[in-house]
Amino acid sequence: MDLKLSQCFIAVDDHDKALAFYRDVLGLEVRNDVGFEGMRWVTVGSPLQLDVEIVLEPPAASPDISPADKQAMAELLAKGVLRGVIFSTADCDALYERVHASGAEVLQEPMDQPYGLRDCAFRDPAGNVLRFTERSGA
Repeated sequence: MDLKLSQCFIAVDDHDKALAFYRDVLGLEVRNDVGFEGMRWVTVGSPLQLDVEIVLEPPAASPDISPADKQAMAELLAKGVLRGVIFSTADCDALYERVHASGAEVLQEPMDQPYGLRDCAFRDPAGNVLRFTERSGA
């Protein structure tokens, strides 16, 4: 079977703030910026992984979702309980310093984990949890 990850989705409530973080702070490149039916999707990705994209989309972007569900999704996003992503990096400490200097909310400073990783965690401007991991010996 020939199966690879192509895209993942992160809910954001302000695309301009999300772009300032994902593009300007993390260094991801913008691959697409599309408006459709009053919504906006921005696709970003690492220049090191041209075949993987992160779609920054409005919470509850489905046109079939009820207004009550849209409200619930917006409330969950505001609480920061929707899932984010885990990035890998060759230098967790340097990445931490860069992201911390941007003013992003720190959830965990860099630390060595018993399962062989060094990692740190932040919230993006929408409240999503992002982890950054470095493999031991990387």
